Amino acid sequence: MSNVIEINNLVKRYKELVALDHLSLEVKEGEIFGLLGPNGSGKTTTINCILSLLTYDKGSIKVFGKEMTPSSYDIKKQIGVVMQNVAVFNELTVYENIDYFCGLYITDKELRKKYVEEAIEFTGLSDFKKFRPGKLSGGLLRRLNIACGIAHKPKLIFFDEPTVAVDPQSRNKILEGISKLNKDGATIIYTSHYMEEVEQICSRITIMDKGRSIANGSKDELKKMITVTEHISIETCNLLDEHIKELSGLVHVYEVNYNDNLLTISFSGGKHNIVRVLNYLQEKNISFGRVYSELPTLNDVFLEITGTQLRDSL
Repeated sequence: MSNVIEINNLVKRYKELVALDHLSLEVKEGEIFGLLGPNGSGKTTTINCILSLLTYDKGSIKVFGKEMTPSSYDIKKQIGVVMQNVAVFNELTVYENIDYFCGLYITDKELRKKYVEEAIEFTGLSDFKKFRPGKLSGGLLRRLNIACGIAHKPKLIFFDEPTVAVDPQSRNKILEGISKLNKDGATIIYTSHYMEEVEQICSRITIMDKGRSIANGSKDELKKMITVTEHISIETCNLLDEHIKELSGLVHVYEVNYNDNLLTISFSGGKHNIVRVLNYLQEKNISFGRVYSELPTLNDVFLEITGTQLRDSL
């Protein structure tokens, strides 16, 4: 696959603050590329530099194999942007909003009308064409924002937190739509604070921190980079300090926590870990309730690599 975006050795400074520190990354054609990082990690600065909304101090950016500049209108016509903050005109109806934004790229009236209708159908807004934004729910407003960003059928689309503050049904609809756009040929750049969304739809992920790319790969490749390989949670009561100490000494145990009658044990490698734990509890005549075993999540990867919870950084 060819590279849709190539960033090499990118540096962006705000006086003494280094927002991007020799950042390099590639986005391949046809990917849903997840860009993760705590607030202040450089995600938004990176996107703004790619879109040529910001100048930078050093490095290079190519989009579709060409150098990206503020006057690269031929490239910009192929890009769609759906930012976190909804950006539509309250004075215009749903149809008029989509028609306006599509008209920035598509001058042929008949073709624009076709594209607008397709965007309305794609986002499920057919029953709301004559509504103004103020009459829409949060989920519908998000869908309108997406329709405005993708109506001109861009080949590269940026989604920045597209599901913030929407209900689960609308969130699923949005994620299904993004996956459909990708299947139809669009390359997607996706940022989110919802790790489960990134795991669900992204084919490759870069984790940023302090202006640098600190990890890159598929979700499975990223999970292999960390120490924790399994979490076991057991509902039990009356555990003593000596029990915690002995459980901590079991083979492959990485960490043990016991709070509110919930025993949580993290393992680094090993097979049949749950059998060894349950055998220990039975030998000590310790009663227990429900037992859970979970593989590491993308949130575990982020926590170990960056030392912070992604949602804690909001």
